[in-house]
Amino acid sequence: MTEIPKAPVTRIVKKAGAERISKEAEEKIVEAVEAYACRLGKKVFDNANHAGRKTIQPEDVELATKKYC
Repeated sequence: MTEIPKAPVTRIVKKAGAERISKEAEEKIVEAVEAYACRLGKKVFDNANHAGRKTIQPEDVELATKKYC
């Protein structure tokens, strides 16, 4: 079971230009978004940890998205 709701992901994909999305494709997209978010979260956490902080800062996210995404 996924943690991210399907509806917001579907709206984002439709904003990107899709007219229709099958239920199976919707599920696969949500799974992919969750996998990406998990990898990104790990990189962001690693950046904060490397800086000696427990609190994630915006620069940790910026660095992770520039370096890995």
